[in-house]
Amino acid sequence: MEFHEKSLNTLELPAVLEMLATEAVSESAKERARALNPSSNIYEILDRIKETTDAKALIAVNGNPSFYGIKDVGGPLSRAERGGMLTAHELLDIAAVLRAARTVKSYSAAEGTSLEGLFASLRANKYLEETITNSITSEDEIADSASSELASIRRKIRAANARVREALQKIISSPSYSKALQDPIITMRSGRHVVPVKAEYKNAVPGLVHDVSASGATLFIEPMQAVQANNEIRELQAKEEKEIERILLALSAEAAAHKEDINSDFAILVELDLIFARAKLSYNLNCSEPEVTEKSGVVLRQARHPLLSKETAVPIDIALGGSYDTLVITGPNTGGKTVSLKTLGLLCLMAQCGLHIPVRDGSKVCVFKKIMADIGDEQSIEQSLSTFSSHMTNIVQILKEAGQDTLLLFDELGAGTDPVEGAALAIAIIEYARARGALIAATTHYAELKIYATSTPGVMNASCEFDVETLRPTYRLITGIPGKSNAFAISERLGIPHAIIEDARGRLDRGSADFEKVLSQLEERRQQMEKEQIETSRLLLKAREDERKAVEYKKYIEREKERAARIARREADDILEQARRAAEEVFEELKRIRKESAKENWQEINSAGPGIMRKINTAQDRIRQTAKEEARPPSSRPIRAGDTVEILGIGTKAEVLSVSPDRILTLQAGILKITAREDEVRLLEGETTKSARKIIAKSEAKLRTEAARSEIDVRGMTSEEAVSAVEMFIDSAVLGRLENVRIIHGKGTGVLRSAIHASLKKNRQVKSFRLGVFGEGESGVTIAEIK
Repeated sequence: MEFHEKSLNTLELPAVLEMLATEAVSESAKERARALNPSSNIYEILDRIKETTDAKALIAVNGNPSFYGIKDVGGPLSRAERGGMLTAHELLDIAAVLRAARTVKSYSAAEGTSLEGLFASLRANKYLEETITNSITSEDEIADSASSELASIRRKIRAANARVREALQKIISSPSYSKALQDPIITMRSGRHVVPVKAEYKNAVPGLVHDVSASGATLFIEPMQAVQANNEIRELQAKEEKEIERILLALSAEAAAHKEDINSDFAILVELDLIFARAKLSYNLNCSEPEVTEKSGVVLRQARHPLLSKETAVPIDIALGGSYDTLVITGPNTGGKTVSLKTLGLLCLMAQCGLHIPVRDGSKVCVFKKIMADIGDEQSIEQSLSTFSSHMTNIVQILKEAGQDTLLLFDELGAGTDPVEGAALAIAIIEYARARGALIAATTHYAELKIYATSTPGVMNASCEFDVETLRPTYRLITGIPGKSNAFAISERLGIPHAIIEDARGRLDRGSADFEKVLSQLEERRQQMEKEQIETSRLLLKAREDERKAVEYKKYIEREKERAARIARREADDILEQARRAAEEVFEELKRIRKESAKENWQEINSAGPGIMRKINTAQDRIRQTAKEEARPPSSRPIRAGDTVEILGIGTKAEVLSVSPDRILTLQAGILKITAREDEVRLLEGETTKSARKIIAKSEAKLRTEAARSEIDVRGMTSEEAVSAVEMFIDSAVLGRLENVRIIHGKGTGVLRSAIHASLKKNRQVKSFRLGVFGEGESGVTIAEIK
């Protein structure tokens, strides 16, 4: 066995493949999973990984396809092809393969993926599948429906059995045989129906003896009445067996005729079973698809060893290739150096097997022709010459096979011998392997290798962190800085007297002491820089988040401003439209009234006046109501004395008389003097209360004067109609500021005059009233004076 194959066991690839086999369903797929070997063909690797990725995506959408019942039926099919008869069990296995092919072929959403061809290649054969399952109900039973001849034979057997049991039932029920029978039952011996007869009465029941009890007291006799029927049953059973053989031969021949299709379906099903097993393993280990390149180099981000618990394993970042081809990992024992080596080698092997690996996105691996590892027990108590020789034997094999596109992993390189000689030998081995183009990762405790990695181009230091305070490793791999053994700190922490520790430090040579001091300073500086970097990253993320929120808020404000502007424009247009329509209606009505006035239709004119005022007031109320509902922007500056404001609660304009130090406003609203907080009013810039009042009063006065008339004619109305019309007429006169009005009610019976006078007496807006005099209409007219 080549050392490369031995290294697969060292790096624990078989354990991962056993996990893969557990995810497979069929035994054939399990065997193939255990026998999976890393490929060195990049195209094959890419195809395998793509298949794993596509299968994982399909599982996320449709769940797992069913591979239940897949068994290797190649042997039985070959025997059937040669004319052999398959057993019911073997035929049912063939039907199971056909059923699996049919169900997997119907597995949806494979179109457009790398698995489309495999799904499409499944042939299935529903006819043969159903023929077998309809003919064979179990491994031990052929269905009656397998053939009409078999069904006929079995009907005859059942009828013969019934006749035999009927004949025997008469014997065991007959009083004449009761003394001779041991028990009144019917049983079977040698496939024939018999009754148990006492030995002393054997001649009382004529027939054939088929068996004798162990004590000899009972004979099992087939009565002569049943012999013929039993013979018939035996003959029918022989025909049944012959018919079953014929059916099995026919089914075997049918299966042999489709041998190639069935074998092809089986091979495809096993292949798909293995692919989906890779996908399920990826889910279970929380893996991702790595980038695979032909360029020499490995970058693993947040990599975890797949055999360690994903909840407790500490992810590491490890890179090799590019600016350096050798990585020297140092640090204390139990710090994670060996796990880092194994993780690097094992993940590369997994990728070359077409598996996803437990890393974060952005990881990449290259294709190695060979990955070789010399990894021993770094915690071995005895370090003897035999151990050193064993390591050297492994290294000799590794160096023979080392070359381009190889990855070499050395654990404690040069250990087990004199430290000075071991360090020199380790450096020479690394340089030899580098010269042959290999990528190398090695762990060590030797300070000479730390210095070598620091001073040699293409060689990089790395270290495994160790928390001296807790005496526990952090398992983090830090690239670029050599690690300390921390032997003194750990020993003192565990209880070695301080004097001994100080004595030991004094026995270090000056160069070693200075180097350890430099390492300590570097480590302190690294930790400080790492904390600063973490804080800087946190602040940067916070700043970016704040910037993102600010941009979103700005966009939100702009959208809200635009929306508010649209609403305001729309509402303003509505208000203007309402005002325009109201004005048009008023002026149209005024024009009509002017025309009617020329005809001296005073009754209609005076009746129209209050209606016009109602329209004006209604339009004005709508406008004011809309103005109240409109969203008001905040004041653009602090409010000062002399400003005109709008009281938000009631929509009334007021003049600011004064502003107190605590921003309480004294307002003059008409004849009222009130106080209000600054947030209860809105500043009206460019407008004063007096100018606003003057404009409103002028416009209203003009409309009222146009609408009001000094005379109304209520003749022909009922008393109620006349009183209502007069009241509205008086209201219009008050609004029009008229001093005297003339009410024409006619002389008649006086009922209409009396009702109007009674109404005028109650009306507070009427100062006095009287009947007309000569020239005014006399008693047919009432003249009223308005307050």
